[in-house]
Amino acid sequence: MIKISQRSTLSLCVFSAIMSLPGSATAELVKDSKASLELRNMYLNRDFRSGSEAPSYGETWAQGFIAKFESGYTDGTLGFGMDALGLLGVKLDSSQTRSAGNMLPLESNGDPVDEFSQLGLTAKARLSKSTLHVGTLMPTLPVAYFNNTRLLPSSFTGALLTSQEIDGLTVHASHLDDVSLRDSSNRQSVGFGAAESAHFETLGGMFALNPNTTASYYYSELKDIYSQHYAGLVSKVALSDDYSLSTDLRYFKTNEDGSHKAGRFDSDFVNGMFSLSTRAHRFGLGFQNLSGQGVFPFMNGADPYNVNLSTFWTFTRQEEDAWQLRYDYDFAAQGIPGLTFMTRYVSGFNIETAAGNDGKEWERDTDLAYVIQSGSLRGLRFHLRNVTYRAADVSGARDVDENRVIISYTLPLL
Repeated sequence: MIKISQRSTLSLCVFSAIMSLPGSATAELVKDSKASLELRNMYLNRDFRSGSEAPSYGETWAQGFIAKFESGYTDGTLGFGMDALGLLGVKLDSSQTRSAGNMLPLESNGDPVDEFSQLGLTAKARLSKSTLHVGTLMPTLPVAYFNNTRLLPSSFTGALLTSQEIDGLTVHASHLDDVSLRDSSNRQSVGFGAAESAHFETLGGMFALNPNTTASYYYSELKDIYSQHYAGLVSKVALSDDYSLSTDLRYFKTNEDGSHKAGRFDSDFVNGMFSLSTRAHRFGLGFQNLSGQGVFPFMNGADPYNVNLSTFWTFTRQEEDAWQLRYDYDFAAQGIPGLTFMTRYVSGFNIETAAGNDGKEWERDTDLAYVIQSGSLRGLRFHLRNVTYRAADVSGARDVDENRVIISYTLPLL
């Protein structure tokens, strides 16, 4: 069933108003419009190697359709436009006893649904170098980053203002009310865990200090749950003709907010990645230190902005320290453009639990991807992912072995 939120209804009204504009204005909208359809076929096999909670095994195969439409803007000092997002997921194979993996919504009896869908509409306005989007959003901010790791992406409902009036400076302000999770066609209030919030708000931006260095700061508040300050620094330096060093440093200061519905938070979270690139090779070293009270919280439907965020786990438990080793290779150097390889190992330790502060966990990920470079199937992408996760002395954690096969193709429509 297609779900339309209140803000999408508002966007639909704006769309109707736009379509009633003079023919020259609507022609401008159509001329600058873009539309695409992504076909995403995904197979996920997840085997929980420990714990007795059911289901302990997941084997799901499904087909996703992600349709996007972005209009241009009407002429004039103040321009208006309209975007649309259509999502459809279709089960190809799964069952009640093979549903682990959070890829499809579940019926009341635990059976994966045969299909699920959603329509999202977004009204937008542009003035000078500033744009306002109201309706369905997929934000990519450090404090609110939508999840796109399953059959369909998550999305939020709200408003996002982006301003680039000053050269080198990008400012964002947002207000989010609802979220649609990656395995749901329904919308629910934003929140963290089981705690719901009235809204999420953020204000901040990024400033290019020079062509190779960008600093950022954001303040966000998930009402009555937590507030966060974020500061980041990203840079890339050429060491020689063949070597370059990239640095990505991130810091979060988190406190509880208002009636602290999800408990107490008072933590500092520092994480970063150093990457050395030479020709087809890239070597990465990541680190993190999470200190203080509480886990590192992030909105339901979003991903935590942590360099150690992995395919299966987030590495954001209370007091968790971690390090990461990563290696990437581009087979274009071997005459096979489009073929890439990645492997990483993340180790978390000093995790604080009710039993003590010696909890440990680790994850090993291996990705192999190939994108056809030419011909009628140009852009067709094949992606293999393998995951191994293990934990010790961590309450609720379960060992996992997992494989994913993703075949995707984006078809331009306009």
